[in-house]
Amino acid sequence: MAFTKKTVRDIDVSGKKVLMRVDFNVPLKDGVVTDDTRIRAAIPTITYLKEQGAGIILMSHLGRPKGDGPEPELTLKPAADKLAELTGYDIKFVDDTYGEKAAEACAAVEPGDILVLENVRFLKAEKKNDPEIAKKLASYADIFVLDAFGTAHRAQGSVVGPAAYIPAVAGFLLEKEVDTLTSIFADPARPFVAIVGGSKVSSKIGVLDHLIDSADTLIIGGGMAYTFFLAKGYTVGTSLQEPDWVEAAGKMLEKAEAKGVKILLPIDNVVTDHFGEDAVGEVVDSDRIPDDRMGMDIGPKTEALYAEAIAGAATIFWNGPMGVFEIDQFAHGTKVVAEAVAANEACTSIIGGGDSVAAVNKFDLADKMSWISTGGGASMELVEGKALPGVEALLDA
Repeated sequence: MAFTKKTVRDIDVSGKKVLMRVDFNVPLKDGVVTDDTRIRAAIPTITYLKEQGAGIILMSHLGRPKGDGPEPELTLKPAADKLAELTGYDIKFVDDTYGEKAAEACAAVEPGDILVLENVRFLKAEKKNDPEIAKKLASYADIFVLDAFGTAHRAQGSVVGPAAYIPAVAGFLLEKEVDTLTSIFADPARPFVAIVGGSKVSSKIGVLDHLIDSADTLIIGGGMAYTFFLAKGYTVGTSLQEPDWVEAAGKMLEKAEAKGVKILLPIDNVVTDHFGEDAVGEVVDSDRIPDDRMGMDIGPKTEALYAEAIAGAATIFWNGPMGVFEIDQFAHGTKVVAEAVAANEACTSIIGGGDSVAAVNKFDLADKMSWISTGGGASMELVEGKALPGVEALLDA
């Protein structure tokens, strides 16, 4: 499905100032970027704009600042430094976003220059899409480029605001993300196997429902599996569960059966008596979880079942881990699934953001996947078929 909005290719940027919203919301440790995936993803658009003779002003959020002013531990300076390291470009940084200091720095931007503004969320008004914020940001440039797919589902000042005042187009990353995630559902090569994990049915109800409409097989893992177990009449001990969503889970099982979609649930689980790094796991069948145990991962029989289904897929969409993969002894199920997707070299594999990306990176399998989305919530909303406010605000092609 072709992207329906204008991109940087469709607009003359030569000699113009371009305000570009990127997603530099990267993890930091001791002021150093520990995963530069999102920064790398923005480089093709930045390079294109630079080569076309644009002056570039980059803005992003990082972390969850309170919005009452600067928080030094959440400054974008480390991201600017990493961008300079990755590109070899001279990257300027200004520790201001909406004040006179930022305005002066933006006014001084010449063709080919790259300036990074400070964290846009140091002011509460950004998240509220305050029109004054939007006007201020738009005043810095002639053209607005949205390339922050990870925030495209947020109707916030730096995401949709400038589009009301200056021409707004997409960057290459946004275009590729939307194209990839919509085309996989429009006409997937079959069999289409979707893998959904994570903690809660409630947070992915729309995604699960949409996948039942489009996938041939739906694999379910993670904490949400236990709510499905309740729908099947199993007891789940102290496992994560959502009693209010048991009925909805049951209806999804019925819908899948009516449509001929195979839903695979864990047939065995690794359980333990408490949540923690020191927890010791034991394997039990899904209908035999003791009252004083909680599920932490899928078991070996389930790993084999899921790997077999993945091996036969022509298209794979994966979002969400199979267990508490952050704790090494409960990461095995997620690792087996990641390895099975990587091993199916003939398939198109789409990793739908969030913890799935973290898992793929943890197991060093990123280069084996066809596409790794940079957006968690944005990916899920697109998969649900929802319109993304950031995309809707752009000029139509």
